[in-house]
Amino acid sequence: MSLNRVNPAELSPATGFSHAVTATGSRLVFLAGQTALDSEGEVTGTTLPEQFERALTNLLTALRHAGGTPADLARVTVYATDVAGYRANARELGAIWKRLAGRDYPAMAVIGTVRLWDEQAMVEVDGVAVLD
Repeated sequence: MSLNRVNPAELSPATGFSHAVTATGSRLVFLAGQTALDSEGEVTGTTLPEQFERALTNLLTALRHAGGTPADLARVTVYATDVAGYRANARELGAIWKRLAGRDYPAMAVIGTVRLWDEQAMVEVDGVAVLD
């Protein structure tokens, strides 16, 4: 498996994401949206960073059980109920990402949404990984 992160000089600096990712491999893993649900199905955390950490941990757990690692992530989408709050917490969220997933950033997008499936959820993360 090979992922090549592409960040052209003509585009704005890629901070915490890659502009494009090319992938070669033999298996795609489509990761369902994960929120801050614990193993009992209850939303945990009262702040966006707490919920982001749990949602990302859940996504990486699903990926690990599918045979992948954070470095295999080619694409991640973050759905946030408060994009301004997401931006305000960007530094802390970036530190959480680096601690849990490292510095090999996938192509990413953050999308604002009115609400998520669980009303208490502030953030949801889904993704696509490419494995050998």
